[in-house]
Amino acid sequence: MKPPKLLERFAALCLLAAAALPAAAVDIRDDLGHVTALAAPALRIVSLLPSLTETVCALGACARLVGVDRYSNFPAQVDALPKLGGLDDTNVELIAALKPDVVLLAQSSRVADRLRALGLKVIALEPRSHQDVRRVLDLVGQVLGVPDAQRVWRRIEAGIGAAAASVPAAARGVRVYVEVAPGLYAAGPASFMGETLARLGAGNIIPAALGPFPKINPEYVVQADPALIMVGARSADGLAQRPGWARIAAVRQGRICIFKPEEGDMLARPGPRMAEAAQVMARCLSSFAGAPGAAASGPAKPVPPQPRDREPRP
Repeated sequence: MKPPKLLERFAALCLLAAAALPAAAVDIRDDLGHVTALAAPALRIVSLLPSLTETVCALGACARLVGVDRYSNFPAQVDALPKLGGLDDTNVELIAALKPDVVLLAQSSRVADRLRALGLKVIALEPRSHQDVRRVLDLVGQVLGVPDAQRVWRRIEAGIGAAAASVPAAARGVRVYVEVAPGLYAAGPASFMGETLARLGAGNIIPAALGPFPKINPEYVVQADPALIMVGARSADGLAQRPGWARIAAVRQGRICIFKPEEGDMLARPGPRMAEAAQVMARCLSSFAGAPGAAASGPAKPVPPQPRDREPRP
């Protein structure tokens, strides 16, 4: 019988040998129904959606990115990569010149067919719910040849649970309006933001029947009379001056959480930072339990319109 230390060394050598074997070929079916065959893990990746960029990095493959869209800004190391434009001005020629093994982009991207015509492998993924995020983690993990991609989801799930536990009882059940983009686009219950809000114990004034990110009539919000409003700084300017909004309880009592641009980016991206986003929302809800006006994180300031390329895309 082999001594225990020899057995341990033998097991370690077996693991190293297994890791050195080439990964099996995989077929990836994307959100458009296209199937992309990969003979080996992708080593050169272009990402044209911030949440997908963050997913690649969360799975330990940031160094494989060779280019990203202009709005990918996390983690900081992606800022040094070539910026390839946005939804309306994607630089197809530069993408081709980078010779990526695969291009990750949104389902709503307009350049998928052009990239495929150039012989590039394109995978369209656009998560909109928590379940979508779990699924996309697995698919990107397959693209990268990374085992146990669900470890990232387990961290997200634990973080959201911790954020939910931090919300005081006095804030549970509060009716909230979450505005995700200029033009009164709201987060519905079926969206990843709406699902997080529900996990935190809050109510949502938007009915599920309207879809994940519906465009809302301003009068609807007045009639719904939310007790708390969550809004990004890019959308908040002039909110209190919207017709009839002075009658809304949240506006009258100053219960408005205005998220800084970097917080807004985090909140709007269905990916690895959803736990951190839940913490931001939980802090807003916790402030609801305090004195009137405590929910406001700062006055609205004039800011440029939010670009269409940012997530989510209503």
